[in-house]
Amino acid sequence: MAETGPASSHHPPPEPAVPLLNIANVLTTARIAIVPVFLWALFEDGGHNAGWRITAFVLFAIAAVTDRVDGQLARRYGLVTDFGKLADPIADKALIGAALIGLSMLGDLSWWVTLIIAVRELGITALRFSVLRHGVIPASRGGKLKTLVQTFAIGFYVLPLPSSLSFLCAALMGVAVLLTVVTGLDYVIQAVRTHTRLHPGS
Repeated sequence: MAETGPASSHHPPPEPAVPLLNIANVLTTARIAIVPVFLWALFEDGGHNAGWRITAFVLFAIAAVTDRVDGQLARRYGLVTDFGKLADPIADKALIGAALIGLSMLGDLSWWVTLIIAVRELGITALRFSVLRHGVIPASRGGKLKTLVQTFAIGFYVLPLPSSLSFLCAALMGVAVLLTVVTGLDYVIQAVRTHTRLHPGS
């Protein structure tokens, strides 16, 4: 006869807590730490020394690669933490924002480009937090493409390329700005739809 009562009940073991100190979070933290070092290299020796610009590019590239790697590691190995969810987008925006502002201060990039991207990123971040209790607005493919193109465009501007290639840098940044605006409008539409679905008639 099978046993009955508490002794026979089977409960699945609780999910082990994800340690805060894991490889994904370490990479995210390292990306944040690289930002001031990148800026130092970018502005060193007046900001237009070829050697220091290459150094800044290498630091920027390393930080950009960790952005891809830490997210993949967190999802693949179950290392997603609340710290990572908060720190990862902060690290991304700190890197992109620092690079854009730095390039504009050096006169290599028009301020209107930096302002458009900065306003979009800050506005969408505030928008996502405002609807967070109703649901998360997931990153779209367009948003991921926008980030990728922004990264490549900034990398081209950081590198000490010959003036004959300036048109290529400008074209790539133009595409990045276009994607920035279009995906920003898409996020706004998603937020409005979320609000309308949850508060019909309001």
